[in-house]
Amino acid sequence: MFGRMMALAVAVIVASPAAGPAIAQDESGFQTYLQTLARQAMAEGVTRRTVDLVIPTLTYNARVVELDRQQPETRPNAPISPFEPYRRQHVDAARIGQGRSAYQRQRPRLARIERETGVPESIMVAIWGHETNYGRVMGGFDLPRALASLAYEGRRRALFAEEFIATLKMIDRGVPREKLVGSWAGAFGGPQFLPSVYLRLAVDGDGDGLADIWSSEADTLASIANYFVNAGWRPGQPWGVAVRVPEGFDRGAIAGRTNAPRCPRVQERHSRWKTIGEWRALGLTPQGRAWPADNVQATLLEPDGPGKTAYLLTGNYRVILDYNCSNFYALSVGLLADEVER
Repeated sequence: MFGRMMALAVAVIVASPAAGPAIAQDESGFQTYLQTLARQAMAEGVTRRTVDLVIPTLTYNARVVELDRQQPETRPNAPISPFEPYRRQHVDAARIGQGRSAYQRQRPRLARIERETGVPESIMVAIWGHETNYGRVMGGFDLPRALASLAYEGRRRALFAEEFIATLKMIDRGVPREKLVGSWAGAFGGPQFLPSVYLRLAVDGDGDGLADIWSSEADTLASIANYFVNAGWRPGQPWGVAVRVPEGFDRGAIAGRTNAPRCPRVQERHSRWKTIGEWRALGLTPQGRAWPADNVQATLLEPDGPGKTAYLLTGNYRVILDYNCSNFYALSVGLLADEVER
């Protein structure tokens, strides 16, 4: 979706007679709510010029509200599906092949960014591949319209109102209005940043004066690296290593003891922290790559249970989780990165 621009159009609502009044009511309420958003935006420093440029063009988008309501709610006791089918789908031959091509094509740029940030070239490429299939799939929703509609719906009003106002701040910062296109939930560009993340962490990687993560591969890769630096990536440390766990291993003795404040269901599947040297002494052996240094701290994760491939995961794995708090996502990013640079 890099380079893809969407001109604003006047929305034409097509509905059955029975649905018409409800849609009209939503549109009327939405237009009233837009005035609240306009006041909030100006109170946060958005210029009147930008407010007047955007607010009058917006109409209610029932489709994004429908999509948001279809999202599964968090169910603490729901069973966790196996990782292997997810891995086969997300670390497949096509994504690996396209990633290797992108990796080779971008090597001079990637090498420079890695020197400056310490974030590995392959990790940048793997995030890019997972988020947008290397810039091929980035969404076609008008961001201000989508975010304002989601804020109006109210289920997560504070979140979406903040992100809507952030899109206006992007315009004040020089982002062209027509660039504001992305997913229905407000993520956009090669890294799929939310507007508030863009304001904090997007960078100009090619020196043209704009952090254009829609159509500049340099800006996309540099912005991904900047996100990882901000989240605490430790240069020179791998994300993790696949391991074999010996038969008869006492898992109760290494069970985690802390309650993570963020993404607790993801974190609770991990063991307590031990050094690589301690894990080696417990009989774990690596699969396919060398051990990290003995003093590196890691947790054990067995995503498909005992007897299947397990992983020792470093603090850098937690940085990938910061990007998307899902063990399946983070494992797949690490595994794709390993394949891309192989």
